[in-house]
Amino acid sequence: MVRIRVLVVDDHRIFAESLAAALAAEPDVDVFAAGSGPAALRCLERAAAEGRRYDVLLVDADLGGALPGVRPAVPVHDGDEEGLVDGLSLVAGVRSAQPGVRTVVLAEKDDPRRAALALQAGASGWVAKDCSLSRLLTVIRGVLRDETHLPPALLTGVLKEMTAARKHRTESERLVESLTPREREVLRCMVAGLGRKAVAERLFLSPHTVRTHMQNVLGKLGVHSTLAAVALARRAGVGPAELTGDVVERGGQLA
Repeated sequence: MVRIRVLVVDDHRIFAESLAAALAAEPDVDVFAAGSGPAALRCLERAAAEGRRYDVLLVDADLGGALPGVRPAVPVHDGDEEGLVDGLSLVAGVRSAQPGVRTVVLAEKDDPRRAALALQAGASGWVAKDCSLSRLLTVIRGVLRDETHLPPALLTGVLKEMTAARKHRTESERLVESLTPREREVLRCMVAGLGRKAVAERLFLSPHTVRTHMQNVLGKLGVHSTLAAVALARRAGVGPAELTGDVVERGGQLA
C-alpha cells in the first residue's frame, strides 16, 4: 500500500488535532501537524533531509502565529518562532523550495479573490474547513494526480479574478517596457530596496543622475512613490537587482 504523508498546518490547536486524528484513522495516511508557518517549514526541511518528504500540505488560509500550550497526542510542532508566515506565503514558499509537495488551502469561508491568489501562489486546491472527511480525502488524492480542486460555487469568481489579474499584469508589463535599459536597471535596484546613494554607487552614476532616472521611472509608470513603483514592477515580474558586496544605503526615498 502506497502511504500518503500529510502535514496539517493550522494555528487553531483543537481544529488541527481533530483533523489530524481523523486523517490518521485512514489506513493509507500518515499525518503530522504544525502550528505555524515557520514550524511547517522546519518539518519540511527535516523530512527532506531524512528522505521522508511530505506529499500534501493542508494549510490554513488564515494562518497566524505559533500555538501555545501542551503538545497533543498528534504532535503540533510549535515553540519560539521568529516572525510569522501567513498561509499564502507558505504556499508560495513550498512551491519554490519543494515543488513536488502539493498544497491545499483550508478556508473558513469561500473567497474568490483569495482562492485565486492561492492558486497563483501554487496551491492545488481550496476547500472549506467544514467539508466532510470523504470530500477532503478526495481532494488529497486528487491533487496527487495533478488535479486542481475548487468548490463549484467559487469557479466563476476565481476565473474572473485570474482574468482581471492577468489583464492588470499585462498593463504593468507594457509600462515597464516603456523604460529605457538604464531606467530598468534603476527600477531593479529600487525593487532590491536600494536608496539613491546606493544606486549611484552600484551603477557608477552621480546621485543627481540617479534622481533624474528615478523621477523618469515614476513618471513613465504613472505612480507617485517608490513603493508604488516597486509594487507595479513586482506585478510585471521585475525582480530585484542581484546585490554583491556591501549595501551602502537601503530604503532611501526621493527628495
